[in-house]
Amino acid sequence: MQKHIRAVFMRGGTSKALMFRQADLPLDRADWAPIFLSAMGSPDPNGRQLDGMGGGISSLSKVCVIGAPSHPDADVDFTFAQIGVGDSVVDYAGNCGNMSSAVGPFAIEEGMLPRPADGPVSVRIHNTNTRKIIVATFEVRGGRAVVEGDCAIDGVAGTGAPIRLDFVDPGGAKTGRTLPSGKPVDLLTPAIGAPIEATLVDAANPCVFVRASDLGLTGTELPDSLDANKDLLKRLEAIRQAGSVAMGLTSDLKAAADMQSIPKVALVAAPAAAPTLSGRQLRASEIDLLVRMISVGQPHKAVPITGGLCLGVACRIPGSLPESVLGARASNALRIGHPSGILLVDALVEQREPGVTAGVSSGVVARHASVFRTARRLFQGEVLFR
Repeated sequence: MQKHIRAVFMRGGTSKALMFRQADLPLDRADWAPIFLSAMGSPDPNGRQLDGMGGGISSLSKVCVIGAPSHPDADVDFTFAQIGVGDSVVDYAGNCGNMSSAVGPFAIEEGMLPRPADGPVSVRIHNTNTRKIIVATFEVRGGRAVVEGDCAIDGVAGTGAPIRLDFVDPGGAKTGRTLPSGKPVDLLTPAIGAPIEATLVDAANPCVFVRASDLGLTGTELPDSLDANKDLLKRLEAIRQAGSVAMGLTSDLKAAADMQSIPKVALVAAPAAAPTLSGRQLRASEIDLLVRMISVGQPHKAVPITGGLCLGVACRIPGSLPESVLGARASNALRIGHPSGILLVDALVEQREPGVTAGVSSGVVARHASVFRTARRLFQGEVLFR
């Protein structure tokens, strides 16, 4: 006999996830993994998750759990779980910025918060993965989040109502420091290939940024091209693992290999004409830099929102690799070119004297990072699992 549990299936940005109320799940978090894996159809050696709700890629294999706030400055708690596709990994290490946009509407529509008056509403979300506050601001009408609007995001067909996400003090999400190593550029020595320069930043989610040119790439490659280059993916995974240890996220390479969701690894390049998955050709004048990100071992078809926010912070750090790619274009909100189009992000980074404030590394403090998304409830009812 199959079991069932109340759930909602939602799109948030360029991701989709099963949404659960924490009160409906077992009290012991160790009992969550079998439910999530079965509901999503993992592990699937065929990589398709046909026996569940997953879509066979990292951006479609996610679970969100929303509960009562455990933080005094929050309205709700949000726990994110990245579900493996071909394996049985349920990873709580990082957050998902895209699905963060669905949390506020979910909480309002599920009656987890007092019914607001029609108009704009802000929901303060405590992400338990990173222990950070995210403020989601969106329009409500009749007790439900407005869906229709003219906000377009690349990678999603049509338009929707805008949801502004403000990540408050995003620096040090996992390590306690925006620059975990204290340096804008580190020299990593991965297990595969030659040493390589990298910028290690922990903001929204930890990321390892390397120049695409240092790997013989242009930064205009589409995901299928990157995915077909297995030697490159192995090299990037080795760089990711080395970055994890250098950031202090893990103690050794084995532990880094086991924690697949963070840090993300990203290839950055100067603006150039670049193709997109829709066939549209980006012009160099439309963007401030190019990025190609790897998420859970797979080339991302867009850019993870937390990765984009981290990149926005990195671009504001003098001497970092992303900042050097930007050059004089770094003064305005950043237009990040990715395989599905353009992501607009902004960040405020302050420079202070080293050591003045606890947790400040080399005087770099990330005050906030912001992005706009859309979200939509797709299905509500019960999900079955075995």
